[in-house]
Amino acid sequence: MTGFGGATVRENGVSIFAEIKTVNNRYLKFSLRTTDGYSALEPAIENLVREILRRGTVTMNVRILREDDAADYEINEPLLTHYLQQLRRLNAKLGLDDLVSPAQLLTLPGVTKESIPSDNKTNLVRPAVETAVKKALVELQTMRQNEGASMIADLCENSRLLIELIDKVTFRAPEVSEQFRLRLNERIGKIMTEQKFPLDPADLIREVALFVDRSDISEEIVRFKSHTTQFDAVLRGENSKDGCGRRLDFLTQEMFREVNTIGSKANDAEITKFVVELKIVIERIREMVQNVE
Repeated sequence: MTGFGGATVRENGVSIFAEIKTVNNRYLKFSLRTTDGYSALEPAIENLVREILRRGTVTMNVRILREDDAADYEINEPLLTHYLQQLRRLNAKLGLDDLVSPAQLLTLPGVTKESIPSDNKTNLVRPAVETAVKKALVELQTMRQNEGASMIADLCENSRLLIELIDKVTFRAPEVSEQFRLRLNERIGKIMTEQKFPLDPADLIREVALFVDRSDISEEIVRFKSHTTQFDAVLRGENSKDGCGRRLDFLTQEMFREVNTIGSKANDAEITKFVVELKIVIERIREMVQNVE
């Protein structure tokens, strides 16, 4: 499901800005950007996200701003001395005055360096980062839960339509064999009359029986209704477990398969019309359940 969450945490001279966005995806795809120098925090951040989210394309941005302290930096004296020696030799060789100020020397590569190790710097901001990420996830989940409530209502309505349509198929199915018997009897009777051959009722019964056997969709209807019953039970939260979205996805696939079989076996225009409507509703459901965790 789509959603957005953001949080800002400021503590101990550290400011953390965490933003997370999700869009629909059948699987979980996670992308993370952090401030340069804090890549060591990325596995911990990803673990926090994966504890909460199981589906969706997730994009997260964590910006870390830490107030500089005088103790954070030190001068690389050996390197600075080396620079000065080179400059003095060059000045003496070219007869130049010493035109370089101490402030300019500090800008030379490597003259100043951070005195605090990167691991220590990471550990200093870790608690604030985890707090910000958790707050952003809470906001995200609140938004997704609101969307989820609307989605469940929509899924329940579509499930009701499925039951309504399959009931129409169930009501229509017995009429198909009777209409086939009448049409076959009429056509064969016409041919027999023209050819002056008697019509054996046993032959007609045998042909009708073969048609009924080939076009029998009672098992498919029973399985389809079973799938819709299980689907509704999951929506109501009965026997809820982790990964109910995948369970709904599986049931949707099974419903689609049964409807396909009904359409190929029924051999009836009216049932074919219902099958088309069933497929449209199932496709709507399939698009939604792929975003349910």
